[in-house]
Formats: sequence, C-alpha cells, structure tokens
Amino acid sequence: MTNPFAGNWAYRSFLNDADLSKAANDLLFGAGTLTIAEESTTELSGTIGGPGWSLELRGSFGYGAPMQVRFQGKGVVGGEQWIYDYIGWLVPVWPNSTDQLEVPAIVGSVIRTIPHSGAGGGTNPAGVVASFYAARAD
Repeated sequence: MTNPFAGNWAYRSFLNDADLSKAANDLLFGAGTLTIAEESTTELSGTIGGPGWSLELRGSFGYGAPMQVRFQGKGVVGGEQWIYDYIGWLVPVWPNSTDQLEVPAIVGSVIRTIPHSGAGGGTNPAGVVASFYAARAD
C-alpha cells in the first residue's frame, strides 16, 4: 500500500474564532507547502514552510478510519526556535464524489508549542491553536 500522506500538499491554517463578521483573511494563521516523506511503515519526515519560514517535520501515521497523521515541526526562523505540533486525518472519500479522488485532503489542528517573536515587536504566545487543511498538490 502506498502511504497516502507522502507527497506535497498546499497547507492553510485558520484561527478558531466564532465571530462570523470577521473576514476569512483576518483568520489566516499560516500558509505554505507541506512535504511529507515516509521513513518507515509508521514514521514520517518532511518540511512545512512558506516565504521566510521553514520547519523540519518528524512524526508518525496510523491506519484507521480515518487514517491519522501526527508530527512536530521545528526550525530556526529569524534567529529563534519555532516549534509547532500537528495532528490531522485523511478525509474519507464520499460515495458519489466527483473530484475527491483527484484532490485528497488532510484536516486537523496545530498548536504553537513555544512562544516566538511576532510582527511589530510583539510575542506570539505558546498554546495558540488553529485548524488546518491541506490539499494534495502533486
């Protein structure tokens, strides 16, 4: 069986905010390319990043309904350590879907594990959680 997580994915995450008056762009937490490689029958590696940032990924995946992926991203960005943790699930295929087999997706959650500097000299605190989705890009 080919690992369904291995490959390149277009990644976007959004802050979990129930205020429907906020524009979607105001909720964007992160965006970039997620690249996953299979290391063994249960282990994954890879990278996630975009303009000005990149994290090395280490993690695992599990079989089930749906299949699960979990990894930690670490990297030095702007001279300081960034660490984020991710958990996600491969979206099951809907019967009678017209394009789902062509564009698989992962949905999940990400947490900022340690604080790091933010825009304007502030601090992005640890513990902030966002929801993400990734659509297969290759």
